[in-house]
Amino acid sequence: MSDQQSTDETRAQVLEHLREDERFVLATHENPDGDALGSLVGMQGLLSALGKDSVMFIGAADLPLPREYSIFPLDGLIQTAPADIAQRTVVFLDCGNIDRNSAAVLRNGPNLLNIDHHHDNTRFGTLNHVVPAASSTAEIVWDLMHGLGVEPSPAVARALYIGLITDTGRFMYENTGPRAHEMAAELIALGVDVQEVYRRLYEELPAGKLALLALALGEVQRFDSGALTVTALSAEDFDRTGAEESDSEGIVDQLRAVQGTKVAALVRELRTGQRKGQRKVSLRATNDDVDVSIIARAQGGGGHRRAAGFSTTLEPKELIAFLREAIAAQLHASADGHAATALA
Repeated sequence: MSDQQSTDETRAQVLEHLREDERFVLATHENPDGDALGSLVGMQGLLSALGKDSVMFIGAADLPLPREYSIFPLDGLIQTAPADIAQRTVVFLDCGNIDRNSAAVLRNGPNLLNIDHHHDNTRFGTLNHVVPAASSTAEIVWDLMHGLGVEPSPAVARALYIGLITDTGRFMYENTGPRAHEMAAELIALGVDVQEVYRRLYEELPAGKLALLALALGEVQRFDSGALTVTALSAEDFDRTGAEESDSEGIVDQLRAVQGTKVAALVRELRTGQRKGQRKVSLRATNDDVDVSIIARAQGGGGHRRAAGFSTTLEPKELIAFLREAIAAQLHASADGHAATALA
């Protein structure tokens, strides 16, 4: 069976569940980003239009959400598994792996629909509709709406648009294809105010975010002729600037833009929750020379070929050594196909 045949088959099965099942609970990955929230709200809107009993779940550890995501309508959000979870179909959206996710408490649903676009998805669902060719999970939800003849409300259209633009880097990343632009055009025609969305997501920055960026840029280090460009933020850096953890969003993209960079890394110390004191590592690749999802998976994380991340207890020197070696292994693959392990 070809990949397209498999995708068509799982799409049909998902559509059948959405038509026939009556009660749902929706979840996404930890530290939800724009696509996670956009697809969550989009699926909630789809099921509401079908008259279904559906609730959205985000674990307490992932709240409050970053300031810019207050734009999403999340009325009725729950933080614990519903008492009738055994009678609800669970829909996981944009979630490549739930093993280290507060949403794992929802595993007891009779049907687990895994809807995602990450190529390294672990296929943990009872039904896995994984479409790596999609620009975003929001695009998959939009496609399912078409399959069911549901037109998104203005609020849902905006949520899907946010999922699309955040996961394509405002249409600049390699996952931007014709379908993404078709989706954007349709959502704008439905009334999405592009200027308002841009302003809410990318402007009106708090002073603490600017101060945090200044600290991060002041600590930039480059290794192996610039192949790795990295910076780190400590818990004290957030305290000094009055910044929130979400204010570090976007810093790694500044590093990726530096000439000669193959992989950019932002390392930030976690200040709260069960992983307090650990380091969260965000990785970005500038092209396909390095697949950062492979690097992230080696540390229990995951993501896309050019955007991935993981949490770690490695000390700074150990972490840098690991990153350099992992990058070198991909950049300097030997002629017989075996990766070199020596640092450049």
